[in-house]
Amino acid sequence: MSQVRNRGGDRVVAQLAAGTPALPVLIVSVIVLVAVVCGAGTIWLPLLAAGPALAATTGGPRGVLCVGLLAAVLGATLGTRDGVPGHELTAVLSALAAVTLASGLASALRGRRERVLAAVRSVAEAAQHALLKPVPATVGPFQVAVRYSAAAAEARIGGDLYALVPTPYGVRLIVGDVRGKGLPAVGTAALVVGVFREAAYDEPDLLAVVGRIERSLARNLGADDFVTAVVAGYPQAGHLEVVNCGHAPPLLVRESGAVVAVEPAHPAPPLGLRALTDETPSLQVLAFADGDQLLLYTDGVTEARNHGREFYPLAEGLARHLSDEPAGTLTALHDELLAHVGGRLHDDAALLLLRKPAASASEADLPEAVSDAGRGCGSSGSRSVSSQSRTSAAGAGACDGSHAAEKTEGTAGPGIPVVALSEPE
Repeated sequence: MSQVRNRGGDRVVAQLAAGTPALPVLIVSVIVLVAVVCGAGTIWLPLLAAGPALAATTGGPRGVLCVGLLAAVLGATLGTRDGVPGHELTAVLSALAAVTLASGLASALRGRRERVLAAVRSVAEAAQHALLKPVPATVGPFQVAVRYSAAAAEARIGGDLYALVPTPYGVRLIVGDVRGKGLPAVGTAALVVGVFREAAYDEPDLLAVVGRIERSLARNLGADDFVTAVVAGYPQAGHLEVVNCGHAPPLLVRESGAVVAVEPAHPAPPLGLRALTDETPSLQVLAFADGDQLLLYTDGVTEARNHGREFYPLAEGLARHLSDEPAGTLTALHDELLAHVGGRLHDDAALLLLRKPAASASEADLPEAVSDAGRGCGSSGSRSVSSQSRTSAAGAGACDGSHAAEKTEGTAGPGIPVVALSEPE
């Protein structure tokens, strides 16, 4: 029986020792050593309260009580050795006990807040995975990489959104930014992503996808709320469709390394505000050859400032860190962005980089109807206003995949600009 009790006592001592913070014990030991060397115990004994007070910031209630008990035993021993009057020693030990109890309570409350925060982070991470699903490294004929940083680091989620899905009409993607922050912004982002994923599969026309999102937001958003977004699609080999709704212009990177901003030919209002203006989104068709890349981003990147209030130069950074691996490019960009702002972003930031590697078997996965439309490049016959036919007409001047020496504009149908962006000289 005595052996069982001894083992139980050893286990309790081991548990107490494991829960005792090392730094507060070290501080108590230093104070005791100074008191022993210098004497005058009444001067040094009150400093022992620093031990349990510090333990409250680094350990749990059990550790605080252990440090307080150690400080009280050592304080009583020193006071007795130095002949401290009884009433003074009692006052010091009473103050030490009060500090220990208060520190233990503070430690318990801190631990509770940490558990609540951990639960909130877990829920936020689950919500982020449901809203912003991880994007695979390869989607259709593209290499893809995404970097997302929420300004609210505790929540790890914000109002920026992105989605990329393969559809019967080619790969389609969206990058957007919801006005505002917090849970309302997250709810709006979830609405936009949900409608986009559904419409991207159903609608053969990219403008119809944007229209579906606009109608949904008109029913659900407040009068002052809106979403800026860029919606893009790859309906046929060598051609990329882009619809910009009040968002920052994507950066098109040619195989030569030239970086060009894809400014909308006809600026359109953000999603949710179309009823306030007569402007409607327009479809741009860009030549997108092997080796080309497209970077979509949110204003949390371009509006990030350093201590000198200078904006982050995204185009220069992209040209500096460009590589054949989108993940490596975005990692370098993100690291440089954090260094630019001093380590902490003050707004949500999303980066999505799309790269078209050399032609592969994945091109054969494009819809046959779209491929047939692509064979119409160079013809000049009449065309319908369907998305595929418009794209075929758009490719009439760029079917060879070459890059125009200057910017040219035309139309492939009502309100559909065809743009070949020149490389900067």
